[in-house]
Amino acid sequence: MGVVNTSISTSRIEARFRELEERRAKGLVAYLTAGDPTLEATGGLVAAVDRGAGATLRKILERLPGWREAARAPVILFTYYNPVLQYGLENFARAAAEAGADGALVVDLTPEEAEAYVSAMRARKLDTAFLASPTSTDERLERVAKLSSGFLYLISRTGVTGERSEISSTLRPLVERSRRFTSLPLAVGFGLSTPAQVREVQILADAAVVGSALVRAIEEHCHADGGARAQGFGPIEQFVRWLKHGTGTEPQ
Repeated sequence: MGVVNTSISTSRIEARFRELEERRAKGLVAYLTAGDPTLEATGGLVAAVDRGAGATLRKILERLPGWREAARAPVILFTYYNPVLQYGLENFARAAAEAGADGALVVDLTPEEAEAYVSAMRARKLDTAFLASPTSTDERLERVAKLSSGFLYLISRTGVTGERSEISSTLRPLVERSRRFTSLPLAVGFGLSTPAQVREVQILADAAVVGSALVRAIEEHCHADGGARAQGFGPIEQFVRWLKHGTGTEPQ
């Protein structure tokens, strides 16, 4: 099988992975839910995550330029296809690019239906990440690899999202198969919540994706009205640093 090179430009995502490669380091993709706990709090959370290394799509894109200024890291929009379709593919791509996004991952968009979406995103020089799972056939892996740019997102296990106590044994074979079809960086997620799990994933792949554990930390350390507790967003920064470097202790 030939390796597929899908580079469309030197994007911020590509540059970050290149920087990690030069430092012989691995990445941590921190998943934040825009608008959780509120839109007003998201900017501070983005900055806190970057330092540590009730929303609509339209409102998120309107506020993204301000959040973009708070972080050096690439910003990838994780969303479902229906909001994008309602927005309009070309309108979404234009708004995302103007807001400072670097790409998107539409989690329920199948590769068979993605041609128009990918075309609209490419026209705006935005990366398009796609999902692959342990149940993906080689044929499907090759297809999503061709459509992906920036990185390929691998789901470490089947089932619903949420924190897990261990990494699935199906991950290594998935990573090895994926390497046959693409030279893109591989980011692995689904249930990661500890430094040990992050390190285990980073040995196999290029980045670890953390979502549910970060959402839990935000719920524990941010007020329902959107403000941080007395210690500010420090606990979120500490949590990301703990995940990334294994230093200190998990903030309580």
